[in-house]
Amino acid sequence: MKQASIVHEYGPFPDIEAVHGVSHDGKNVWFASGDKLNVLDPESGKITRSIPVAADAGTAFDGRYLFQIAGASIQKIDPETGRVLKSIPAPGGGSDSGLAWAEGKLWVGQYRERKIHQIDPDTGAVLRTIESNRFVTGVTWLNGELWHATWEGDESDLRRIDADTGEVKEKVAMPAGTGISGLESDGRDRFFCGSGMAGKVRVVRTK
Repeated sequence: MKQASIVHEYGPFPDIEAVHGVSHDGKNVWFASGDKLNVLDPESGKITRSIPVAADAGTAFDGRYLFQIAGASIQKIDPETGRVLKSIPAPGGGSDSGLAWAEGKLWVGQYRERKIHQIDPDTGAVLRTIESNRFVTGVTWLNGELWHATWEGDESDLRRIDADTGEVKEKVAMPAGTGISGLESDGRDRFFCGSGMAGKVRVVRTK
């Protein structure tokens, strides 16, 4: 199996105990830390702003709005005002993990059930489900392909999979002791990865 390389780490940050979901709006990194969404400037490494909102799992950005798993719901948030505009049921009912936006739909990881669901962002209806053989954490898309992170025991890896069948096309192992919670690509060659209770955002390359 190929090995991932950690090329940079941000954090740990004051008053943040864990990093959950991670997203990227083309400039800044957004990450969930339990009771707020934080804006991280990747150039300075500083948190420039926080939105007080339940944020205990995956985070996604559709080009205009943020989506954030909050318990058994997924909330749609205006990043400018911090207002929650809408709430839909999360498919796992509270056992959800990663969250991504692609092809006009939301993609939701379901951690211990080892599943990824494609759902309707307006209703929460499950449109289809992909099975994994490992606990699923972060979910993202890169160049039209679906990637997800796994974290089971002390081992974590990144997987490029077929979005129709769930077939694993590529596996990239994380260094020992470094798990991935949230996951987001920068659209080029890097992944921003949450680290759970380590309280860091890591920048990872797979090549």
